[in-house]
Amino acid sequence: MVQERTLPAFQVDRAKITKEEGLLLYEDMVLGRLFEDKCAEMYYRGKMFGFVHLYNGQEAVSTGVIRALRQGYDYVCSTYRDHVHALSAGVPAREVMAELFGKETGCSKGRGGSMHLFSAEHHLLGGYAFVAEGIPVATGAAFTTRYRRDALGDANADQVTACFFGDGACNNGQFFECLNMAALWKLPIIYVVENNKWAIGMAHERATSQPEIYKKASVFGMPGVEVDGMDVLAVRTVAQEAVARARAGEGPTLIEALTYRFRGHSLADPDELRSKEEKDFWFTRDPIKKLAAYLTEQNLTDQEELKAIDRKVQDTINEAVRFAQESPEPNPSELYRYIFADD
Repeated sequence: MVQERTLPAFQVDRAKITKEEGLLLYEDMVLGRLFEDKCAEMYYRGKMFGFVHLYNGQEAVSTGVIRALRQGYDYVCSTYRDHVHALSAGVPAREVMAELFGKETGCSKGRGGSMHLFSAEHHLLGGYAFVAEGIPVATGAAFTTRYRRDALGDANADQVTACFFGDGACNNGQFFECLNMAALWKLPIIYVVENNKWAIGMAHERATSQPEIYKKASVFGMPGVEVDGMDVLAVRTVAQEAVARARAGEGPTLIEALTYRFRGHSLADPDELRSKEEKDFWFTRDPIKKLAAYLTEQNLTDQEELKAIDRKVQDTINEAVRFAQESPEPNPSELYRYIFADD
């Protein structure tokens, strides 16, 4: 049986976009989807090891939120499902792929792997393996911005932090503690719940006393918004509003994006707990196909132009794999490097 609450309680008005904006959103989502497909291929071919959690189906959330930020200036904090967040934040595909291969040229120098992507240059605060682990890190980053502006008098300190986590994290104490602090201090942060209905094998509705997560924001006196996480334009609209609030010093926002992962929890998951009926229902709401249809219906593009973007992205990913395969392994003599900060 298809789970309840597949659509938001209210519909967000889609903001009008230009052709350039639409194609950038499309390319970013296609990059995420094709990258993850290639990861699955490489994993099953024995090129990647450990746990690999893919993002297929949730691309509208990453693109809609992160592309509403200032790339390389604002902060992004991820989860163990972090590849696509890194790509949307501007980390080159070759550096992400090399990291997944455990190579020295990876964004974390081969020390992090799939669940621990990090890039200081792109203000990616990291992927985190433990559920809800990134929420206090992101809250601390937002506090840093507020402290620099108010205590140190830095007028240029107006960065916004986007903190991503899943529905399972919302039953963790860190979620409530950090929302409380962020509201008290009016921190410039957006808490983004990617509610894909399942916490590994636990259905969301069975695990929490209040399944509508966005309503929990009211306890802390902050805005809570529910949005269709399969519609990148709707996500982008609410994200832009939340970013504007945060940058203006008006405090945090909790966004609950209703979305769905098309693959199992990880590539080691046989995905036998979710019904075929449920999966088929969500497959019909593919966010990439939805945006492509909108762009063509609005006469902003045509199928040939979209296919050209698909080919361009595939070339980028193929080059990333070549780069990763040809890159050197970390030198064993540097085993203890990066454990402590350099002087």
